[in-house]
Amino acid sequence: MGGSAPRRDCHLPVETTSFVDRRTELAEARELLTRARLVTLTGPGGVGKTRLAGRIAARVARAFPDGVRFVHLSGLHDPALVPHAVADALDLHDHSADPPLDALVRHLRDRRLLLVVDNCEHLPDACAELAGALLRGTTGVRILATSRHRLGLTEEHLMDVRPLPVPDPDGDLSAADGYPALALFADRAAAVVPGFRLTAANRALVARLCHRLDGLPLAIELAAVRMRVLDVDQLLARLDDRYRLLTGGSPAVLPRHQTLRAAVDWSHDLCDPGERLAWSRLSVLAGGFDLETAEAVCTDPERTDPVRTDLARTDPEDAGAVADASPLHPHAVLEAVAGLVDKSVLCREAATGEGGVRYRLLDSLRHYGLERLRERPGEERAARTRHRDHLQRRVEAYERDWFGPDQPAVVARLRADRDSIRAALDFSLTTPGEERAGLRLAGTLWFHWHACGAPREGRYWLDRALDAHPDPTPERARALWVAGLLAGCPEDLTRGRRRAEQARDLAHRLGDAAEAAHADYVVGVIRLFSDDLTGALDHFRAGVDRGPLPGQHLSLVGLDRVELACALAFLGRADEAIAVCEETRGLCAAHGERWVLSYVERILALAHSVKGDRERAEAHGREALRLKLAVHDVIGMGLTLDLLARIAAERGAHQRAAVLLGGADRAWADIDRDRWGSAALDATRRAAEERVRAALGPAALRRGYDRGAALALPDVVAYALDENGGDPPERPADAAHGVRLTRREAQVAALVAEGLANQQIADRLVIARRTAEGHVERVLSKLGLSNRSQIAAWVAAQR
Repeated sequence: MGGSAPRRDCHLPVETTSFVDRRTELAEARELLTRARLVTLTGPGGVGKTRLAGRIAARVARAFPDGVRFVHLSGLHDPALVPHAVADALDLHDHSADPPLDALVRHLRDRRLLLVVDNCEHLPDACAELAGALLRGTTGVRILATSRHRLGLTEEHLMDVRPLPVPDPDGDLSAADGYPALALFADRAAAVVPGFRLTAANRALVARLCHRLDGLPLAIELAAVRMRVLDVDQLLARLDDRYRLLTGGSPAVLPRHQTLRAAVDWSHDLCDPGERLAWSRLSVLAGGFDLETAEAVCTDPERTDPVRTDLARTDPEDAGAVADASPLHPHAVLEAVAGLVDKSVLCREAATGEGGVRYRLLDSLRHYGLERLRERPGEERAARTRHRDHLQRRVEAYERDWFGPDQPAVVARLRADRDSIRAALDFSLTTPGEERAGLRLAGTLWFHWHACGAPREGRYWLDRALDAHPDPTPERARALWVAGLLAGCPEDLTRGRRRAEQARDLAHRLGDAAEAAHADYVVGVIRLFSDDLTGALDHFRAGVDRGPLPGQHLSLVGLDRVELACALAFLGRADEAIAVCEETRGLCAAHGERWVLSYVERILALAHSVKGDRERAEAHGREALRLKLAVHDVIGMGLTLDLLARIAAERGAHQRAAVLLGGADRAWADIDRDRWGSAALDATRRAAEERVRAALGPAALRRGYDRGAALALPDVVAYALDENGGDPPERPADAAHGVRLTRREAQVAALVAEGLANQQIADRLVIARRTAEGHVERVLSKLGLSNRSQIAAWVAAQR
C-alpha cells in the first residue's frame, strides 16, 4: 500500500522586520499562480523580491496541501548542487542511484506544493533545468522564482517587481503618508529614533530622499539607519554629494543599479576600518553564520605588513586601503559585527534550536563585499581557507560529541551550517592544493550524511573529493568507507561494498586498525542489506568478539552490536538478540547517547515480537520512535512505524495498525522505500498489511491508512506514542464542543488556519508579535488542542 501523504508545511523565512504593504503585487502574483505553474519575480538587486516572494507564499499556502518550501540559492556556486538544495529544503532522504533531478521529480510527482526558489540569477541554466523538469514531470508542483533575469522557459510568466512608488517631492504631498516608500523609511527610522514619524515639516525631505533612491527598498533601509546620527536634511545633503560625484554634477536621475551602488558605497564609507574589513571577509560566508565563525574568518593575528604600514605613514592617499587590509584581532570582531548590525549591513537572525544568535549578509551586500575583498590579491583565498579550517575543527568536535547527549544540538547546528559546509567543500575541491582538505572534511561528516543529513548529497561530495585526491592517504581510506556506508539502494550496494573493501585494504596498508574496523562494519551492513543473513551474522559476531579498537568511533562499536542483534532476530534467535541489545543499551546509557540507542530499542521491539511478547515489543518500539524523533532520523522512524503497525496487527488492534501503516508511508514518502532496504525489512511491512487487510477488508484498511497518511510526521509519532489518547489528531472539533472564542481569538484561529506564523498574524492584525503569541496560546488552551494543525482542522470543521 502506498501513495503520497498530503501535508501543509510552510517553511518560510522568519520576518524580523515589518513588511511594507505591496497590495497590488500580492494580488497580481496570486492571480498569476492560479493560471501559471512557473512565476518569476524579476527586478534589480535590492528591490525586495525575496521578501515579496515570502509574503506571496504565505498568502497562498492554503492552496497547497503538501505545503510551501523555500530554497535559498544565494550561497551556492556549483550548478550541480541546485537539486540537492531543493531536496534539502523538502527534507528528502533519497538513497537511489538515479540522477539527482530524476529522483527529485519522482518524489514530487504526486505532490501539490509550492516551491519558492530564491536568487536564481547566478545559476540560470541549472534553475531553468530544474524548473523544466518539475513542470514536465509533475502536475501539482508550482514554482515561484526570484531572479534579476528571466529563466527563459516558454511556460514562464514574468512579474516585474518595481521599486516602491514615491510621490513627486515638489508636488502635492497631502496624501504622501500612503506611499510605501515613505512608510518604509518612517518605519525603519523609528527603529533607530524612537518616536520618529512623517510630519508636515519632514515629509517633503523624506519624499525627496526616497525619490533620489529610486524607491529601492534596500537603499531606503540603508539610508534610514543613518538617522541614528543624522537628521533627514543632513542625510539628503550627503546623499546628493555622492550622486554629484558619480555623475560629474549632472542632475540626471541615475540608473537603478547605480542608485543601489551609491547607497552601498555610502554605507561602506561610513563604516570604520574594522567594520569594512569584517564586511569584506564575511562576504565569503554563504548563508547564516554565528559569532564564532565570524571571529575565525575575520581574525588574522599573525599578519604583519611593515611595508604597507610605512606606506600609510608616507602616502596619505593610500591610507584607506592600508587600513582596510590591516589585521583584525579577535577582540575587535565582536565590535565590528555589532557595528555592521547597527548599520543594517548584517541581519541578525532569530535563534533556532540551540544554535544561538546568527547573522547574515544580504545577497547584494555580500557580492559588494566580495568585490572589495578581491581588490587585495590573496585575501579571498586566505579568508576561505580560514573558514574551511574553522569548519573542520568544528565538525571534528561534533564527531567527538556525537556519541553522547548532545546529538539533537549537533543536528540543529549542522543543518544551520549546511550552506557554509557546501561553500567550504566547493572551495576545497576547486582550488589547487586544497583537495586533500576537502576530502578530509567530507569524510569527517560521515555521521551527518548517514544519520541525519542527506545521503545523496554526501555521495555527491565524496565522489568529487575521491576523484580530486586519488593518493593513498588516511583521508582517502575514511572517505571510501563513508561512501560505501551511504549506498542505501539495491543498485548501489555492489559499488558500495567494493569501496568499503578498498577502504579496509588501504587502512591496513597504512596501519590504521580503527579505520579498517570502520570499513569492515560497512562491509557487514551491505551483506545484511543484501539479505545474506548468515554471512552478516558471522561477520558481526567476529567484529563484536574482537572488541573495540583504539580510535574506533563508539557509534560504530555500538552499531556492530546492533547489526549482530538484527541478524539474530531475523533468523529467529530472539533471546540471543535481546542479550546483545541489553549489553549495548548499557554502553549507550553510560554516554547519554540516543541515536544508536534508538536502534537498540527497535531491535528489542523486533526480538520481543518474534517471541510473541507484544506488550514489551510495543513499549520498546515506542521508545525507539521517541528517540528517533529527537534526532530527526526519518528512515529510522519509517522502519519503526512499520514494526509498530505489525505489532498492533498481531495483537488485534487492526484499525490502529491501518493508521500506523498510513503514518509510516508519511515518513517513507521522503525516502522512496521501493529503492531502500532489504527483503527482510520489507517482510515486516508486508506482514502488517496482509493481516490488517484480512481482518478489516480493503475498504476499511484504506480508510484507516488515509487517516494516518494525512497527518504530519510529528502527529504520526504522537499517535504511535498514544499521546492523543489513542486517536489520530484529526477531529479537534470534538474536544472543543461548546467552546466560544472571542472575536479576536476567532480572527487569530482563522489566520493560523491560513498557515500564517505568529509574526505574520501580528502584521495582518497590526498587533505586537507577543500579543499574537498570547492569542494563539489561549486558542490552544480553550480548545484543548496541542498544535497549530489542529487549530486549522477545527476552523475547517466550524466552517
